Order: sequence, then structure tokens, then C-alpha cells
Amino acid sequence: MRIGELSKATGVSSRALRYYEQQGLLRSERRSNGYREYVPESVEVVAFVQDLFRAGLSSDVVRDILPCAQGEHPRGDCAALLARVRQVRDELLRQEQHIAERRRRLDAYLDGGYEARPVR
Repeated sequence: MRIGELSKATGVSSRALRYYEQQGLLRSERRSNGYREYVPESVEVVAFVQDLFRAGLSSDVVRDILPCAQGEHPRGDCAALLARVRQVRDELLRQEQHIAERRRRLDAYLDGGYEARPVR
């Protein structure tokens, strides 16, 4: 499939897909006309990359994780990569807990009836 088709199938812009390629996260073959050609499995790769980005991982970490996740021979130590991913996950958990505490404080403020009081 061509880049426009992959973009439509994944909801990811062509520009982002070219970035993924530049970063070594996605592969394509160049046709004689210069168009990029992607294998059908690229849809799953892009979805996986998007999930890892949403989880807060950098493209460097994602690039290292991809071979481990795809059953290929990894360039590095998968155990070390898993430790890095756990660190990111733990940091996200700390952030979630902080946000939840802030939300509880705001809820307590609103439940106290302060929104009905006039401002002086």
C-alpha cells in the first residue's frame, strides 16, 4: 500500500509516517516511480508505535523495542529495554496519582458549594 493508503488506514498523517521511517520505526520499499510501498503489516506497526508514543516513550526507546515486540532479533538487550519501559510506566503512574489528587481537591471545593457564592 502507498503512504496515502496507510495514512487513511491508520489515521496518522503522511508527514508522521515519513517521520517514523526517518526514525527507523517503519519500513517501506521504494518503487521505480519513487513512491513508498508498505506491507499490510505496517498498519499494526503504526498502531503499536502510536500506543508507545501515547504512553510517553521516545522514538529512541520505541525503535529499540520494536524488534523485541515483533519477534525479530533485537539490536539490544530486551531485559534492559523492559526496565526502561517500566520506568516510564512508573512515572506515568506517579503523574496519574498526582492528577487524581488535584481532581479530588477540586471536587471537594466544588462540593463545598463555593460555585454558588458571589464573587466580591
